[in-house]
Formats: sequence, structure tokens, C-alpha cells
Amino acid sequence: MTGFLGEFEATVDSKGRFLLPAGFRKQLQPEDADRFVLNRGFEKCLSLYPLSTWSPLAEKINGLNDFDPKVRAFKRYFLNGATLVEPDTAGRLLLPATLKEYAALEKDIVLVPAGNRMEIWNTTKYKEFFDSFSPDAFSDLAGQVMGGL
Repeated sequence: MTGFLGEFEATVDSKGRFLLPAGFRKQLQPEDADRFVLNRGFEKCLSLYPLSTWSPLAEKINGLNDFDPKVRAFKRYFLNGATLVEPDTAGRLLLPATLKEYAALEKDIVLVPAGNRMEIWNTTKYKEFFDSFSPDAFSDLAGQVMGGL
């Protein structure tokens, strides 16, 4: 798979669960449909990885040099909180309280593609993120990141 596509709105219920959007589920390989790892994102969002995507990433991280204090700090921040989640019989995922709090996820959320994972954002914070980015700033960023193609 080359990555996910689409932007999907969802609602978190009073128990902290949300229904995986059908448009997202359709893009999953059959072996990825029932096991995910939910983790903190780099911004105040969560990252949802199919287990088959998470496993090689975790192996790579676990192979880093623990004698380096920067590596230990990175591992703590990145791996602590990573949680295996599975949809219930209704297709809902439960957001662990600590991760839900980290990303300020309340009722309205949006799932957006980030390559081979999805990001889960508070809808208002996601809109604010994009509203703060001008077309010129995006063009400059694109040139810096993609300029060598």
C-alpha cells in the first residue's frame, strides 16, 4: 500500500469510543482490519497504525542504541503510551484516557492520512492548524521538502 487517502469525520461517544469510518476501513488490507497501534503524534494529535505498519517501525526503534541519552528520551516519548487497540463488535475503537487527553479529543474528531498511518485530530485544532498556514507558507514548505524531485 502506498498510503491512506481521504479525510474522515467521526464522533467520540461518552465512553471514549469512535467508529472507524467506512472509507478508512475500505483501504485496509484484510490482515490489518482488526489490530492497530494508537500512539501520540508529533503534534497534538494521535497516530493510528495498522499493526503490520507499526511492527517494523517498533523493531527499528527497539534496535536503536540505548546508551545514547537522546535515543532513550525519544523511545520514552514515542513508545510510552503506544497501545494495541482492536475494534469491538460494532467496529468502534476505544481511545485510552491518557491519549485522548494528550490530543484534546472530545466529541468531534477527524481522521486524516499521514502516509501509512492515520492521524486523529480534534476537529477544531485540525482546522486551526490549516487556517494558520497560508498558501505561500505551504508553497515554501513544499519547495523545501520536495524541491529535489
